[in-house]
Amino acid sequence: MINVLVVDDSALIRRVLTEIINSDPNMEVIGTAADPYIARDKIKALHPDVITLDIEMPKMDGIKFLKNLMRLRPMPVVMISTLTQKGAPATLEALEIGAVDYVGKPSADKPELLTEYANEILQKIRAAATANVARLEQQASGLTTRSATPKRAGVSPSGKLIAIGASTGGTEAIRELLLLMPLDSPPIVITQHIPPVFSASFAKRLDSMLPLTVHEAVDGDKIIPGHVYIAPGDLHMEVKLKGSHYYCRVFEGERVNLHKPSVEVLFNSITQQCAKQTVGVMLTGMGADGAKAMLRMKEAGSYNIVQDQATSVVWGMPGEAVKLGAADAISPLKSIPDAIIKRLKRMV
Repeated sequence: MINVLVVDDSALIRRVLTEIINSDPNMEVIGTAADPYIARDKIKALHPDVITLDIEMPKMDGIKFLKNLMRLRPMPVVMISTLTQKGAPATLEALEIGAVDYVGKPSADKPELLTEYANEILQKIRAAATANVARLEQQASGLTTRSATPKRAGVSPSGKLIAIGASTGGTEAIRELLLLMPLDSPPIVITQHIPPVFSASFAKRLDSMLPLTVHEAVDGDKIIPGHVYIAPGDLHMEVKLKGSHYYCRVFEGERVNLHKPSVEVLFNSITQQCAKQTVGVMLTGMGADGAKAMLRMKEAGSYNIVQDQATSVVWGMPGEAVKLGAADAISPLKSIPDAIIKRLKRMV
């Protein structure tokens, strides 16, 4: 049984979330709180397994409360976020602080989407309950090892490519990995499960932090060294080879493995276009999206690195890739950049 504390200043949202969570026979709302001060007392008294936390609340906002919580008593938190461009920076900050995941607030004017919303929040609470709290604590306390980004690593980027897939915990894992990549990196293409209103903010946030240039991918973008391309939310991204150059193909389509963008779609395009010139990377994430496609990449000639369980927030996607035999190497997050560089130097 997963015991959940719901923290939200809206009585309606507290009631809706309680009904959704209690509909699962393996979950129970053991308490609710209208503000962080009440939540603090109920955490001490009730010892929940997972907290759902609103960002915008009176007395103390969710970001400040989350910072205090992750410093004093780290535990799995799912943020209840307003999925808008305005709300995106705060939600991304919450993930940086140590929240496991986020889900949008249910929309009163779209009751037909309530079932889909209910399934999403139950899935994310379930994943949060098994999240690597030690990893979250390390992230929150800033203990993750980072070194200065090397100016050059002597990597010839011509014709080479790095393809990354990630989901739950991925926004921070991607940031930490890219911070350690050299300026002469081959192009990097990334599919991270993310909603449409967040992907542009995510790309902009990364671009402000990194020496590499980060874009939200646009259909037809020429893929060039030293640049990173993030799949837009609610669109798939593929790599296409035209002549001697790679380009992004960004397009509408059905969900694949329940996701859009899907890692499966990106990795399948690598298999078809450029597997032997690619290093594939699977980072932390819930579910199995991309695992089978990663195996096909390996069979077609790519070299694949999978994040290890100890440094993953959720070892779903990477774990499935390992089970299928898709990994050439299993590595802690901080060691993946060096592993990529070493492999690239050996590639013709």
